[in-house]
Amino acid sequence: MRGDLVRCPWAEGDPLYEAYHDEEWGVPLRDDRRLFEFLILEGVQAGLSWITVLRRREAYRRAFWDFDAEKMASMDDGDVERLLGESALIRNRRKIESARSNARAFLSLVEAEGSFSDFLWSFVDGIPVKNRRITIKEIPASTPLSGRLSGELKRRNFSFVGPTICYAFLQAAGLVNDHLVSCFRYDEV
Repeated sequence: MRGDLVRCPWAEGDPLYEAYHDEEWGVPLRDDRRLFEFLILEGVQAGLSWITVLRRREAYRRAFWDFDAEKMASMDDGDVERLLGESALIRNRRKIESARSNARAFLSLVEAEGSFSDFLWSFVDGIPVKNRRITIKEIPASTPLSGRLSGELKRRNFSFVGPTICYAFLQAAGLVNDHLVSCFRYDEV
């Protein structure tokens, strides 16, 4: 964490947010399991603040076997009920069931495409989109790119993957660089 540097304003004021911003957010990610984790957590975040999810991320890693899609896909209704009782998680039945069904969709996609990473990066021709945002107000909630990704994921039976969730995912996973140009991470990622 670097307290003396200018960062995107949304990440200031909380050490956990600052560390996430400084070390993870917007870094081009190509690891299937980590990409799957980010996608699931962005879906969990729907309707909540990201810091709420970030504070619970370790609990989600424990609950979902560090986002092992095969184990998540094999969860039964008893596992869902057990997770609904976990106070460290966001206890929303639809989001927990979505994580299970998204694990199944993820495994199907990987079987068909060979790699979740390659599938995702094909949407940007393998190169991160580098935007030049001056203010936070310039950053849209969704874009045509996130709409295309959302449509394709939905077609492949993913849920909680609307265009807004997909745009947040693209930003977090580094397929889109939306660090403000004044942020010290803008050129680094």
